[in-house]
Amino acid sequence: MKNLLPSLFKLSPVALVCAGLTVASHVQANTLTGQVSAESQKTHFQGAKIVIKELNRTLVSERDGRFKISKIPAGNYTMEVSYLGAETITQSITITDNHTTDVKIELAAKAGLMDDIIVVGQRAGQAGALNRQKNALSIKSVVSADSIGQLPDQNAAEALQRLPGVSILRDQGEGRFVGIRGIDPNLNNVTINGTSVPSPEAGVRSVAMDVIPSELVQSLEVSKTVTPDMDASAVGGSIEVQSLSAFDRDGQSYSVTLQASHNEQVSETSPKISASFTDTFELRKDTEFGIATAVSWFERKFGSHNMETDGGWMELELDDVNTGEEVSFFGAEEIEQRHYLITRERLGAALNFDIHHKGFKKYYLRTLYSEFSDDEYRQRNEYKFDKGDVFGAETSATKAYFSGADVDRDTKDRYEEQSILSAVLGGENYIQDWFIEYNVSYSKSDEKEPNRLDADFAGEGFAMGYIAGETPTLGADDRVNDLSQFELDEIVWENNLSEDETTSFKLDLTKDFTMSGYNAQFKFGGKYSDREKINRIDATLYDGGFNDTVAQNFATHSPDYEIGHFGPGLDRNAIRKFFASQQANFEVNQLETDIESKGRSYDSEEQVSALYGMLTVDIENLNVIAGFRYEDTDYSTSGHRVELIKDDVNDVERVDISAWQVEDSYDHLLPNLTLRYAHNDSLITRFAFTQTIARPSFGDAAAYQVIETETSEDDGVIEVERKAEVGNPALSPYESTNYDFSIEYYQGAIGVLSAGLFHKSIDNFIAEAEVQDNGEWDGYKEVKQSVNGGEAELTGVELAYSKNFKSGLMLSANATFIDADDNLPNQSDNIGNLMVGYEDDTISARLSASYKSKSFIQTENDQRVYQDDHLQLDFSAKYYLNEQTQVFFNAVNLTDELLYIYQGNKRYNYQYETYGRSFELGFTITSF
Repeated sequence: MKNLLPSLFKLSPVALVCAGLTVASHVQANTLTGQVSAESQKTHFQGAKIVIKELNRTLVSERDGRFKISKIPAGNYTMEVSYLGAETITQSITITDNHTTDVKIELAAKAGLMDDIIVVGQRAGQAGALNRQKNALSIKSVVSADSIGQLPDQNAAEALQRLPGVSILRDQGEGRFVGIRGIDPNLNNVTINGTSVPSPEAGVRSVAMDVIPSELVQSLEVSKTVTPDMDASAVGGSIEVQSLSAFDRDGQSYSVTLQASHNEQVSETSPKISASFTDTFELRKDTEFGIATAVSWFERKFGSHNMETDGGWMELELDDVNTGEEVSFFGAEEIEQRHYLITRERLGAALNFDIHHKGFKKYYLRTLYSEFSDDEYRQRNEYKFDKGDVFGAETSATKAYFSGADVDRDTKDRYEEQSILSAVLGGENYIQDWFIEYNVSYSKSDEKEPNRLDADFAGEGFAMGYIAGETPTLGADDRVNDLSQFELDEIVWENNLSEDETTSFKLDLTKDFTMSGYNAQFKFGGKYSDREKINRIDATLYDGGFNDTVAQNFATHSPDYEIGHFGPGLDRNAIRKFFASQQANFEVNQLETDIESKGRSYDSEEQVSALYGMLTVDIENLNVIAGFRYEDTDYSTSGHRVELIKDDVNDVERVDISAWQVEDSYDHLLPNLTLRYAHNDSLITRFAFTQTIARPSFGDAAAYQVIETETSEDDGVIEVERKAEVGNPALSPYESTNYDFSIEYYQGAIGVLSAGLFHKSIDNFIAEAEVQDNGEWDGYKEVKQSVNGGEAELTGVELAYSKNFKSGLMLSANATFIDADDNLPNQSDNIGNLMVGYEDDTISARLSASYKSKSFIQTENDQRVYQDDHLQLDFSAKYYLNEQTQVFFNAVNLTDELLYIYQGNKRYNYQYETYGRSFELGFTITSF
């Protein structure tokens, strides 16, 4: 934050403007204002289209249903208000000089549809989302709070997976990171209430959206194309999370949900509770105060059964003990069995305040806090074959049998806590003919890992074998299951911390005018943000003083493990008690401790200053947005150069540590052209040419160097071997040129049929490479570093269809087909969703399927590693006891879909993990 004061000084005109808003604001005469609501007046409609026909003036209602048109010549006019699922309303209005005309618009459902179709339930959520999508200037998809509540999605990531072109990366079976159109989540921008969200996790920019409970979300909006007034850091797209506002509803409202869920794999039942409350008060005439709050708490107990091949499959050359000959075959050096028991707890809260004066002066404070904890106990068996002699191998069947194989039994006892705090203070005012929007925001996220304890018990000399497969078949002598054969070899105790903190200031100014007889709007503004990311590793490695302690001292029952024989387990509490009582007697490996703690710790700071300008012109049915955005980035990072020196010739072993600090800067001028053409009220086409960027991840660009130098003597010849793994603070950001075209047909009731074509050309693609031959690392045998390398191309087609029928039947389907270069990580060629449902006044039910085809992850041993395709089925049903009370049942992962990652061919396991089905039962009480 050291450069914050000079930056504030540079932006002092902005601060002066903001300071004067409250005294200088007033509303012009000859103005039309209004609010679009349901007949019940309990629900306001965002995204309604308002047209003054004689002037060809069009605008869209805001989230509180309000709208405003200024500088209307005095006279009589025809106003038309349309909203998908509602009857179009046409009424006459009269505008008089020096006067503001205020109207109330009440919408009713289309004839033949249920009266509440646009107010409550799944169809209401779809109606709101489609109206916002239809009348948006850019290409976007929306999930409303009503839609989120109708499916068994526990967090924001899982709610987003239902949208066209959106996929998720899962962790332990739960949706976590969000990808847009096949692009890695690190290349997306995530905002909460308009402010960018820092990432709690070390090294990355991607936000793990499982920390945001779905109950705190009013809407989720995915912008697949950006306009100049949006952050440019959106190669994939931009995700906006909006929390609840009091003016989303009318008057007082509340909701309470209680739920119990059961996971069949660990036979545990987990509780959940959430609630929300909103109310508005009249402070004085024409001035209202609103308060909205929501809270959610969920504890989930579950687990997973896992089998992995560490290091992957490769050509191995070992000696056959029977023939003495060298045997070459395609095999694995290490196969692992993992058993997880996990308790995840989410606590989220939002508290928002609004002040509205005649709908023209608006001031707000939006806050959101989310806390996510993961209490994990992992037991692992590591079968290591690289040190044993093979006594039988069949390359064709990938079978191998070893003598002298090593086995480790280890545990990871870890409690991890992530939190996100976001606060935005801002307002909207009119000064003469200018509409002013301004805010200051603060966000902080962190990840704490206190008192982590890893214990490793090692055994040697076992006779073992394996046969390749999705879950490799293991064979071993009986001694492998005898815990007295395993001595305590190493304990690692850690206290780790990652923090990401952002402060930003934003100002937007908009002016409506007429240009050559066409309605036009000019908008410009700026934004300054300061972001600081720190990663602190505090690890102590103990490798002696254990007094021949064996695993048998901590024996417990064998874990329930469905993909093979796991053997006896290790007691979590017994190991932790042993460590607490004996820690003072353990021997610290100071060299490894220094390498781990200093080598991975860093501080990075980033300041981004942005300016933009954009012109919007309505030419009959064509809407044109043209403009640019300029972003200037200053980046600095500090860490350590850590070198482990092993000199066998002079019997020297030490670690040399020195500070390393680097500064860099770069800027971008990014043009933007967006076209929207309404052929009629139902058929819309769009085109966008945009340029976006994505800054390197903090881990890739951090200032760290971990070097190993080993000196040895062979037949009188001294040899020096050097290896290194280093960060690259000189990385350039990804630069993407994007072309998008879409056509959308909105059907009579609530439905849409759409198709889109998109293409992205990405420069400065970042990937890990061996760089020892680039001239900067002479004398090194191997140096790994992330580097910019070439281009990546991506072209895709996006199709979507949704329809709500008068019978109550609901159908929604979307699919995205992508043709991309092979080097794009986490990119699936095909993504799809299908939902079939039924809803009437008493019952609401739906079956949903989410599909993602295989995706490339990385290259290991010159073999490509893929995640297999994923198809998950979920079911949800609700029964309305009355207008306020509903009982619901959810079934998650009906087909017990698992995670499978393989190397080259599906027979070669890289990771196999199962999670089991989950079932949820609960009820909700609402007053709106």
